[in-house]
Amino acid sequence: MKNRTGAPNHEVEIVIVGAGPVGLTLANYLGMRGVKVMVIEKLDQLIDYPRAIGIDDESLRTIQAIGLIDDVLPHTTPYHSMRFLTPKGRCFADIQPMTDEFGWSRRNAFIQPQVDAVLHSGLSRYSDVEVLFSRSVNGIEQDEDGVVVSVENEQKPGETESVRAKYLVACDGGNSYVRRSLDIGFYGKTAPNQWIVVDIAKDPLAIPNVYLCADPVRPYVSAALPHATRRFEFMVMPGETQEQLSQPENMKRLLSSVLPNPDNVELIRSRVYTHNARLAERFRDKRILLAGDAAHIMPVWQGQGYNSGMRDASNLAWKLALVVKGKASPHLLDTYEDERRDHAKAMIDLSVMAGHVLAPPRRWQGTLRDGISWLLNYVPPVKRYFLEMRFKPMPKYERGAQVEVSPKPKGPTPVGKMFIQPRVDTEHGEEMLLDDVIGCNFAFIAWGADPTWGLNEEQVRSWRELGTTFIQVVPSFQLKAPSDVSDGVIRIGDSQGRLKEWFGRFPASIAVLRPDRFVGAVAIPQTIGEVSDRYLSVLGVEAGDAIPSRENINLEVA
Repeated sequence: MKNRTGAPNHEVEIVIVGAGPVGLTLANYLGMRGVKVMVIEKLDQLIDYPRAIGIDDESLRTIQAIGLIDDVLPHTTPYHSMRFLTPKGRCFADIQPMTDEFGWSRRNAFIQPQVDAVLHSGLSRYSDVEVLFSRSVNGIEQDEDGVVVSVENEQKPGETESVRAKYLVACDGGNSYVRRSLDIGFYGKTAPNQWIVVDIAKDPLAIPNVYLCADPVRPYVSAALPHATRRFEFMVMPGETQEQLSQPENMKRLLSSVLPNPDNVELIRSRVYTHNARLAERFRDKRILLAGDAAHIMPVWQGQGYNSGMRDASNLAWKLALVVKGKASPHLLDTYEDERRDHAKAMIDLSVMAGHVLAPPRRWQGTLRDGISWLLNYVPPVKRYFLEMRFKPMPKYERGAQVEVSPKPKGPTPVGKMFIQPRVDTEHGEEMLLDDVIGCNFAFIAWGADPTWGLNEEQVRSWRELGTTFIQVVPSFQLKAPSDVSDGVIRIGDSQGRLKEWFGRFPASIAVLRPDRFVGAVAIPQTIGEVSDRYLSVLGVEAGDAIPSRENINLEVA
């Protein structure tokens, strides 16, 4: 990776506008797949002030996929509980999910700039990934073959460069220049009140977890962060300004409600935020795609703004890599909006609802909330609903880059849901997470059987050309028995019984996983051949020919 302050015109495969977490994650995945990428950032360096403070299991799984998880984990606090308090201090909602179905703690505290720095430094692994800081985009043109971006050097006014790419991904935030230049609507609401965020070093409380106090006078949040950092958030009341609240006497007044000694603190910074809930009219315009805050922004109350952007990156990266390398039809990119937009809206709605729980528009609503919550806390199913975070809408794609069994079976189907990630045993006696066995590839995972038995040679070749990993799962004890699988099939042991339990819930013994770990299809050995052909068609790939012969292939979308 090279950072340059002056450069001639460039030609790359993907240009990414914005060096935030979404753009950096995309660049890491694409660099890993050998895609030539340029990242354009208006600022002269990464943002260094804290922003997001919550990272979930899905985002950690994405970071694991790009090989940076060991560098990120030291900057996280796992199993981070979130507790809603009444003004008198009673906990009326306790969210402390202890599940790890995707391999990581479901809720984790972190400090965003530290993780962004890891994502940025990770790009140094790839000679075909380049980052240009101090560059503002001032023009975009696209044609049938690609996109041309006009860029102005912020450090040398009047000096412009042009970048040509096959596709552009806009990760340039809620005020996205790219989205506005395309005249794409950004619909939703802006909250009527603001909040001031105060970050303090040498945590003066040092109490773990996150507390949200629904005080009708002034609601506030107190959050423990890694490396002895404490965050407070206070609602800004009508007539107050950031300048007023930042004055020492007013800051002391704010902190005196949460600290016994507000004078003895080491302030990192304070900043006023407005909470928005907005969703882009569309996520794609020909060869330009929107991701992260450029596509959707949401209030902070469930910590899902950052994580929704990471889901965008995970969903889009593998599709872009296949398309620009000629291994899939460009129409595959249409499935990005099909899959991500509805879920982004669901997360916006959840975040808005959580904000109303913390700070109801009317005081009587808060009183009613406290009374009902006190009663419901004694109903075990309701208590589990909060403890296990079942209210969080998990991504479930109803259509997109997937195929359903025909006729569709009665009952639940795993297609369109994320696959679990337990620890598994290898034939070499190692224990590792499932994704580390798969790599950043498609995977055919079969319980007890050889996943290639129902495929012909052309089908196997097509999937191998896409980088597919074929895996047979058996109870760990059976790894000691002689192998009877085809060459190139990996055998793993299900030491915890979690894979057996997963397959036992559905009438299928083979799961076809996408590179983002979502289930694209399920089958049994007798039907996997037909399912394989249908799925290759969805990708725009014909069996025996992993490179589409024409760009106007129609996708068969579930």
